[in-house]
Amino acid sequence: MLSREENDLLTQVEGDAPMGALMRQHWVPVCLSEEVAEADGKPVLVEAIGKRYVCFRDSEGRLGLLDELCPHRKASLVYGRNEECGLRCLYHGWKFDVEGNCVAMASEPEADKMMDKVKHRAYPVHECGGFVWAWLDAEREAPEFHRPAFSPDEDTPVAILKMRIPANWAQITEGQIDSAHSSSLHSSDMKPARVPGAAADDQSWYRPSTDKSPRMQTERTSYGFHYVAIRKPMRQASSHNYLRITEYIAPFTSLIPPNNSYNVATVIVPVDDETSHFHFIAWGGEACPSTEQWRKFNHTVPGEDLDHRWRPLRSPENGFWQDRDAMKDGDFTGIQGIPNQDLAMWVSMGARVDRSTDFLGSSDLAIVEFRKLMSEAAKKVGDGEPAIGTTEPRVPHPSISSKEGVFPKEVDWRTLGSDEAAEAAE
Repeated sequence: MLSREENDLLTQVEGDAPMGALMRQHWVPVCLSEEVAEADGKPVLVEAIGKRYVCFRDSEGRLGLLDELCPHRKASLVYGRNEECGLRCLYHGWKFDVEGNCVAMASEPEADKMMDKVKHRAYPVHECGGFVWAWLDAEREAPEFHRPAFSPDEDTPVAILKMRIPANWAQITEGQIDSAHSSSLHSSDMKPARVPGAAADDQSWYRPSTDKSPRMQTERTSYGFHYVAIRKPMRQASSHNYLRITEYIAPFTSLIPPNNSYNVATVIVPVDDETSHFHFIAWGGEACPSTEQWRKFNHTVPGEDLDHRWRPLRSPENGFWQDRDAMKDGDFTGIQGIPNQDLAMWVSMGARVDRSTDFLGSSDLAIVEFRKLMSEAAKKVGDGEPAIGTTEPRVPHPSISSKEGVFPKEVDWRTLGSDEAAEAAE
């Protein structure tokens, strides 16, 4: 359990909250590149870490991210005209380029030279891995951008689904680092099978274990922490373990153990204290699906499963489209799509969980570590120290990888990927 004060420290991001300040000391993935793909296209409202912005791509293909409200009379620039290398406010025709320079004032005499005195707040942006990343800390100069773990180079395929979820970022993140729940909640989609390691096809995911109560071990890292879920494998159970190693890269990214076709990651960005943008990512591997295939597999297709703002059509009001007849026939949840099964659990908790009243078991070791780590990290930022993962020596994120497989019991999970561990596994 956490005290109410600790829970607030972990979950609150709005205003001057230390957790929000921590997040703004990192490049923030504020929207998908596909949302602003068109030059002179529709401006996009961006909501991140308790604030609102407008993102647009100008006539020359350059991206801009500005504060949402026009500095003149505070009308929203989301409805503005995106034309001739600038975003023009509809109210009085003031126009701003991607750097926040005022380049036109239809309502003011040219002789006044007022344009030279007006500057709208603009934020550095960078496109990578299917996202638009922004530096939102107005107090600090933007550091060099480094590629995320799920996009080690330009040639690596990345497929992303996005959902806007009425739940706090921390309870969603806890779902991503919770290996134990998958054996129950996702049991109809993550099926035990006599496979050498995790596998996938266009119907299901498969695992070489029926063990629903994994043993957990954790270890902190400079970028967050990682942990292993140790299960009995279906084969060689007396001499081997089935290991699933998850990496948490603070504050937004979790690397979930891969399958034989592609890698899996999640990126979670708070909109405010009670709403989050959840991104479920397939990347790299032997057969990474396309974005269209990925969204269809997970039942998160815009226009079918989500509305135009990425909000799931499944909700408590319609029972998350749960099919009780399918449950009678053997489907564990009656809810289609792995993210939608998670959605029902996250939203059913309430918008922001009170962790002062929950009870944790031995399989919740990673949850305990996450809560301690990030509460401590937020407190340090509140005391004026730098955010977790921003100090030297920094580990390049593309060098971090989640892992899984059946290994001899003497293999130390912390060494997986080393030559020594590979030899032991042979």
